Amino acid sequence: MSEKKRPAFRRILLKLSGEALMGRTEFGISADVIERLAADIRELVEARVQVAMVVGGGNIFRGVGLAGRGMDRVTGDQMGMLATVINALALQDSIEHAGMTARVMSAIRINQVCEDYIRRRAIRHLEKGRVVIFAAGTGNPFFTTDSAASLRAIEINADLMLKATKVDGIYSADPMTDDSARRYTHLTYDEVIDQRLAVMDTTAIVLCRDNGMPLRVFDINRAGDLMNIVTGADDIGTLVDNNTTRAKA
Repeated sequence: MSEKKRPAFRRILLKLSGEALMGRTEFGISADVIERLAADIRELVEARVQVAMVVGGGNIFRGVGLAGRGMDRVTGDQMGMLATVINALALQDSIEHAGMTARVMSAIRINQVCEDYIRRRAIRHLEKGRVVIFAAGTGNPFFTTDSAASLRAIEINADLMLKATKVDGIYSADPMTDDSARRYTHLTYDEVIDQRLAVMDTTAIVLCRDNGMPLRVFDINRAGDLMNIVTGADDIGTLVDNNTTRAKA
C-alpha cells in the first residue's frame, strides 16, 4: 500500500440513517445505494481498516411520527428497531456480494436471522476483518440510533465515529433553505449542544463528549470522501471533538 493511502484510523464506526439507503426513491432500500456503499466499504477493508456500522430504520418505519398520532411510544420504537434489522440484513447481503464477510448483531434477540450483540464477540469479528453491522439501536425505547452509534463506537474502542448525511458537514443553518448558511470545519461538543445544531441528538453528543469519541460529519454521496477521511484528510465535512484550540471555518 502506498504511503498516500495508508489509513490514519485502525477502527471506525459508520452511522447511516435509514433515509440514506433510499437514494432517490421515496421508500425502502435502493439497490444502487447499498451496492455503492459496499464498494466503498470494500476499499476500507482492503486497506485493513476495521469497519463497524450502525443503521437507522427511517426509510421503513418512524416510530416517533406515529407516536405523535397516538401510537404507544414503546410499541413504535420497537417497530423501528425491527426496521433497522431489515436494513442491516440488506447491507450484510450487499457487503457479502462484494466479496467481504459481514455479521449483523442485534440489540434485541432475533437469533434466527442474526447474532445477539455481545461486545467481546463484536470486537473479535472486527479483529478478523469482518464488517459488523449493529442493528436494533440500543434495544431500548426512547433512544435513537444516533445514541446507539455513539454507544457502540465507545464500546468497541473505535478511533473515529463517522456520521453519514446528505450534506457536507454541519452548517450554521439549513443550507437547503438559507443561502447564508456556512459550513463549520470544526466544532466542540459543547458548541454543538449550546447552538442546538441538529446533527445528532443531545444524548449521542454527550456520550461522545464524555468519552472523548471524535465525530466527523460528511456527505455519504460524495465519491471518495469516506476513504479520504480514513486516510487522514482533514478538510472534509465537520469534525466534532473536545479540542478548543482548532480554528473555526
